[in-house]
Amino acid sequence: MEELQSALGNRGLTVSNLPEKGRCIFTTEDFYPGEVIISQEPYVCVPKNSIADHKCDACFESSNLKKCSGCKIVYYCSSTCQKSEWKLHRLECEAFSKLPIEFRHQITPPIRLTIRLHCRSKLQSQKTIPTSAMDNYDLVKALVAHMSKIDDEQRWLYAQMANLVSLILQWPDINKKEVAENFSKMVFNAHTIYDSGLKHLGKGLYPVISIMNHSCLPNSILVFEGRSAVLRAVQHIPKGAEVLTSYIDLVGSTVTRQKALKEQYLFTCTCPRCIKVGQYDDIHESAFLEGYRCTHNECDGLLLCNSDDNGFICQQCGRLKSKKEIQEVESKIKSLQEKARIAAESASSYITYQEVIALYKAIETLQRQLFNPCCIYLIPTWEGIIENSMKLEDWSEALAYCRLTIAVYQRVYRNFQSFHPSLGLQYYTCGKLEGVLGEAENAVKSLTKAVDILQITYGTSTPFMKDLFSMLEEQREIEALINGTDY
Repeated sequence: MEELQSALGNRGLTVSNLPEKGRCIFTTEDFYPGEVIISQEPYVCVPKNSIADHKCDACFESSNLKKCSGCKIVYYCSSTCQKSEWKLHRLECEAFSKLPIEFRHQITPPIRLTIRLHCRSKLQSQKTIPTSAMDNYDLVKALVAHMSKIDDEQRWLYAQMANLVSLILQWPDINKKEVAENFSKMVFNAHTIYDSGLKHLGKGLYPVISIMNHSCLPNSILVFEGRSAVLRAVQHIPKGAEVLTSYIDLVGSTVTRQKALKEQYLFTCTCPRCIKVGQYDDIHESAFLEGYRCTHNECDGLLLCNSDDNGFICQQCGRLKSKKEIQEVESKIKSLQEKARIAAESASSYITYQEVIALYKAIETLQRQLFNPCCIYLIPTWEGIIENSMKLEDWSEALAYCRLTIAVYQRVYRNFQSFHPSLGLQYYTCGKLEGVLGEAENAVKSLTKAVDILQITYGTSTPFMKDLFSMLEEQREIEALINGTDY
């Protein structure tokens, strides 16, 4: 703990213990929007692989991949990446190589992540690989497992998974109870690793980052540069303040966020947003984001559940809409969503992309009948239309729906001071599409907004941001040529 305190002290941070929260990280100096608070390499991580999509185990790249000749499970993009991972992979490779070929493909990411955790711990205890104040197994030991809070069925599952890990590794001194607890620790502490476009790349355990507590009004945001976790300030964090990040997607009502936190992390958030639950403003905000709307005689009022809980009353015209009426439309939407999901997974031609778009538009029509115009449930539908329109090179259609999505994100992330990467990435996509369509003036506006947001969350030196700066400069040059002005 003293070594960690010293390492964090050099970064303007300190670890404290609060009775109601446990371990927390506070600042010992001021941080300002865009500044890196802390960065950490993963103690262990694994890529998200599928039958059709494999990634390098070291850098998560997807090109020039070759299987490890020993275990035939792990992929590398180069000999450099393979060498960088060899000390750790050697132990698991030896274990995997003893398994029947048909069984190796059933090793799931959680199983492999836990195996790698124990392999790394063993190598560090043997001093085969180094340790540091921010890279040692004691930090993993200090993470919460919540074994007393989870149900018997979940504990039984972790015990069975621990048995499987023991069978794979075949170490005589392995502690199965410790392995089971580590499975639980992974559930509550591991982070999903995303690329700059928020595409899911894998899972990683970052023991120091995991000390940060949650808030639905966070003052920092976690992003990834390759496998490195980077926490940046998104507002001024004064000296002596707690560093707070978000464990969940902040899109959603207070009730939705609270439900997600309770189910995934076993706590109830009491941040400034959440303590307003049930108050008038919170109820109306929730109804706007997730609720239903009245369509009686072109009325566009919000529907709120009536006191008898048998329907929803329009707050504008007073009409009651029955639960049955709503459930019928929701059932149709769910059916079409499943058809769209299946169609999108197999789409590979002009005709099938058109069919997928038609399904998404049918969903959109029903959703617009049921929900408010800025309801968050429309976002996945619009994103489906955008993605498939771009595959068809229908840039105008993709741009129209991208602009609709921006309008919703602006409302959703207004509590985040508009520094959320999802909003920035929508402006980025919008600017790219406007550039393709020759709308240089609009492209400059959109890409400028993207830069303003994403340089706070992503910094300025990543390859993605350099490409964004270059794209903005190119559109400014085109705009100047069109207008006949100097650039």
